[in-house]
Amino acid sequence: MAVFKCKMCGGTIEFEDGATVGVCDSCGTRQTLPSPKDEIISNLHNRANSLRLKCEFDKAEDVYNKILEKEPEDAEAHWGIILCKYGIEYVEDPKSDKRIPTCHRTSYDAVLGDEDYKAAMLYGDGEQRHIYEKEAKEIDRIQKDILTVVEKEKPFDVFICYKETDSDGKRTQDSVIANDIYYQLTREGFKVFYAAITLEDKLGKEYEPYIFAALNSSKVMLVVGSKPEYFNAVWVKNEWSRFLKLMKTDRNRLLIPCYRDMDAYDLPEEFMRLQAQDMSKIGFINDLVRGIKKVAATEESSASEPVKKKADVYTSANPTINSLFQRAEVFLEDGNWDQANSYADRILDIEPKNPDAYLLKLLARKQVVSVDRLATLSAPFTDDPDYLHFKRFASPDKCEKVDKYIEEIKQRYYKTTYDSAIKEMGEDTVSGYENAVKNFEQILKYKDSEEKRNYCAKRIGELKANIESEEKKRIENEKILKRRTIRNVGIALVVISLILIILTLSTGGGIF
Repeated sequence: MAVFKCKMCGGTIEFEDGATVGVCDSCGTRQTLPSPKDEIISNLHNRANSLRLKCEFDKAEDVYNKILEKEPEDAEAHWGIILCKYGIEYVEDPKSDKRIPTCHRTSYDAVLGDEDYKAAMLYGDGEQRHIYEKEAKEIDRIQKDILTVVEKEKPFDVFICYKETDSDGKRTQDSVIANDIYYQLTREGFKVFYAAITLEDKLGKEYEPYIFAALNSSKVMLVVGSKPEYFNAVWVKNEWSRFLKLMKTDRNRLLIPCYRDMDAYDLPEEFMRLQAQDMSKIGFINDLVRGIKKVAATEESSASEPVKKKADVYTSANPTINSLFQRAEVFLEDGNWDQANSYADRILDIEPKNPDAYLLKLLARKQVVSVDRLATLSAPFTDDPDYLHFKRFASPDKCEKVDKYIEEIKQRYYKTTYDSAIKEMGEDTVSGYENAVKNFEQILKYKDSEEKRNYCAKRIGELKANIESEEKKRIENEKILKRRTIRNVGIALVVISLILIILTLSTGGGIF
């Protein structure tokens, strides 16, 4: 019996030899299967599928092409290439618990007209063709939805490609460098796609439409990295590999690898023929700007329009305030809290009712680098004076965003405090219940905290009564023991006296 991995979840599909459709034991999805003639082809299918599940679409597509070199009429290999071309990842729909496709590589080319789709339909059997057609129509629908959003997006000049976080979820050095480059280029009048800012108001939405729009409109891509593995990170490579494909049909595009703290020879092989820039060299940014100006049509770009500010930054016509904000943000990123607070005060000297300046002061005091990190704080800050000033002067939209973080903190704080109180109760001691009462009193409206607080108070009274009763018993027992001891000593003295008298009489009046 052959075994293949599920295209949707990676689970195992067991099926009889010759079957072309199977059902996954894990997610229950009915899907098409390869019909390999030998074990080598089977292993290649599983390898390609594993890579695609990790969203390493280019590598997966290469494996599928190797299969087609050996078996040109392998319908499943042709279909696998379709999934890679359009960056299809199957995610679980929380409403239906079914696996549905999401698209990470939008294209203006229709799926139904793709040569590999036609080949899959040609070489597949009846059941396979039915499933291919159904899935292709769904992918085509997703494509159309994405392209509808894309049509509304304004074109970009420069796309900054970089890795935002490391394996520990911490911000990378690359993201800080990309941030600096973003502000340098926007000051030069370029419209720049920088995910941390460009996508920050797209929370809760699919990012692909905006990434696709930026990739297709940008004349220049900067790939920023300080480690070889960051250049080859899945989503970083997903962006620059797509841009390289666009360069093949548009010679006016330019990709510039920007590296530091590493050898240029460690850059991806695909960059070997490109002119890379060492970011540690003096004058790097000036050289970069000159190079971009040669490619990007600056006279037609958004240079004549006001540069779009970061969504969390208060919009003002005063350039001094803008530069102060930028300096304060850099200080936050560097962890220089005092300087960030100082620059926020300078903004307030100019505009006393600027809500974002108060937000900067809050960030500096709480020692967090950005607004979206407020949610990591351990306790709510609703009584903080700078937060109260922010609430007073900020728009409802801005307040709503910060209040969402506060609610997250509250829920986490309530749960932590509640769990701690439950643990204290488990000790079944007066001190444990007293500590539990203190915790429950802070969260009386959370779950059954008030009920448990009352129970703890009752148990404190019971335990103290038991302790008092035990203490009384102990004192009474000590008194009884003392009386017994005195009585026994008296008896012992009488006995000794009698012994002495007997001895005296027996010796004729003397003991010796």
